[in-house]
Formats: sequence, structure tokens, C-alpha cells
Amino acid sequence: MTVHDAKAAIAFYVKAFGAVELFRLVEPAGRVGHAEIRIGNTVLMMNDEYPDFGARSPGAIGGSPVAFHIAVPDADEAVEKAVAAGATLVRPVQDQFYGDRSGMVACPFGYRWFLAASKEVVSPEEMQKRWTKMLEGGQG
Repeated sequence: MTVHDAKAAIAFYVKAFGAVELFRLVEPAGRVGHAEIRIGNTVLMMNDEYPDFGARSPGAIGGSPVAFHIAVPDADEAVEKAVAAGATLVRPVQDQFYGDRSGMVACPFGYRWFLAASKEVVSPEEMQKRWTKMLEGGQG
């Protein structure tokens, strides 16, 4: 993940998502060349911008097509915590056709985050039926 301020991003992810910083490599001038955080069981690597190497943040290129998915015990609580930490609510928490209860927030660093709690295991076949029904105007 390339961000416009890796030190601030790490602090935000700790507060919003309960991330744990594993380590960071900092240039003498202060720019973060590499950092690793863990959210749940997932390790994410990030760095400050390095335009000369093509590493530009979402803000520098007009946004990001990337959305992360975090499994949480309670989606409502997780979304509230993220918003309180400075995230923007993109999609309110609701039950999904694929078995999760989830919502989406955008962090101040240009990425979107699904915060999802599993409610039921749904087979791919059942997901397809529910999705088709939803797209045809029925309930999911």
C-alpha cells in the first residue's frame, strides 16, 4: 500500500482497525520506505510515496480501485470505531446476501475497507440465486 503519510496511516490503522505495527524502515530524512502492520491474521506492507519508482498514493492518482475486507466479530461496532477514528462511512452496515453483515468505510489515505462479520455460510450456488433475485428486484 502506498500512502501519502505512512506514519499517520499506521497510527490511523492502529486506532481504527486495531492494527499492530510489526516494524518500519525509515530513511534519514523521515520517509517510510517499508512498514508492516497486522490486522487480524493479515499482514499489510506500506510505504510513503516514491513517485520516481511509480509508487504513488490514491490521492496522487485520483483514487484507488482497491477495497480491503476485514473479518471482524461485530461489524456494527467495527464500523462505529473506524468512523470515530476518522474514516468516512461509504455503505452502512447491513445483512448481505452472501452471509455477512458488513459495512464499508473509506480511510483518510484513499482506500476503502469492508468490515464484515460472518452470519451464515452460504454456498456459491445459493449466493448466485440470492444475487440474481436481488438484481431482479427481489430481496437477497
